[in-house]
Amino acid sequence: MQKLSNPSLLLLRNEEELHGNKVLVINHSDDGFLSELANLNSSAQIYAFSYNFADHLAASKHSSINSFVGHSLPSIENLDLVIYYYPKSKPEANMMLSNIRANLGKATRLLVVGENKGGVKSVEKQLKPYAQASYKLDSAKHCILYEFNDLEAQERFDITDYHQIFSVKVAEQNFNAVSVPGVFNHGKLDMGTELLLNNLSIPSKGAVLDFGCGAGLIATFMLNAQPSLSLHCLDVSALALYASEQTLELNGHSGTFILSDGLGQVTHQFDAIVSNPPFHTGLNTDYSIAGAFIANAKHKMKKGANLQIVANSFLKYPPIIDQHFSQFKTEVKNSKFAVYRAQKA
Repeated sequence: MQKLSNPSLLLLRNEEELHGNKVLVINHSDDGFLSELANLNSSAQIYAFSYNFADHLAASKHSSINSFVGHSLPSIENLDLVIYYYPKSKPEANMMLSNIRANLGKATRLLVVGENKGGVKSVEKQLKPYAQASYKLDSAKHCILYEFNDLEAQERFDITDYHQIFSVKVAEQNFNAVSVPGVFNHGKLDMGTELLLNNLSIPSKGAVLDFGCGAGLIATFMLNAQPSLSLHCLDVSALALYASEQTLELNGHSGTFILSDGLGQVTHQFDAIVSNPPFHTGLNTDYSIAGAFIANAKHKMKKGANLQIVANSFLKYPPIIDQHFSQFKTEVKNSKFAVYRAQKA
């Protein structure tokens, strides 16, 4: 169990506010809070929801927690209390707050907690038009805890209302993509992926894994060039996987979509793996994700298969890649990004 995060510590020092018969926790992390909440509410029905598959897996280990993962909240009637950990993305928060209001009962209390540097103060303005009563319950450890009561219910929630369609122009291709709030680099092509696509070697046939697929830009680019490829799109985020599926469908393609914590849910062997791997967890830099991916990728690759990734130039990936692949080179490098290519012998 990880050390309790500051938002969780702030919640627990207000434990008198955490009681209910039906409690839903949204955007939790694997820090032990759910166990503490279950201890405080031994006879309650406790639900957890996350867009993040890794956090869902962690919550599922608790026998007293009913955990869900997806792009929209499950329908749970007669909730007494909703606890929402405010995310670093304000558009994502807007979308989730609408989703929450579509699932509220008249007596449901909403607690919102988050870090100041994560923008939690924005929730006051976001919910002010819909709340009859709101309170700043507590602040400590650079975090704030808010309570909102008598929220105006929203008739329905439909994630398609939050689709953002944008144009991608790269390497002599021009196509449209679909994104939703909370997806990496929402609504545009990031510079790292652009550099990767401009220097990408696309196999003529076989199975390809797009690891950390985001809005499906890499997968769509490859299928546009080689429609016969079998594309597998993987991400830890249910929002990203949803966006990827929408982007491929918009461009007349199909693929296999894998919700996975790293490569843990992957059972195939691939002729190529392509990635702009993530190196952030929440607000913090976390190099372990990409490091573990590079270390384990070769076990999911066929003989002669290529691994192609893009990463920030300052990240020390070459020694890690070199440790696991005997055939490795830097394809291109500028002041911000580098594209690496390795082959399984």
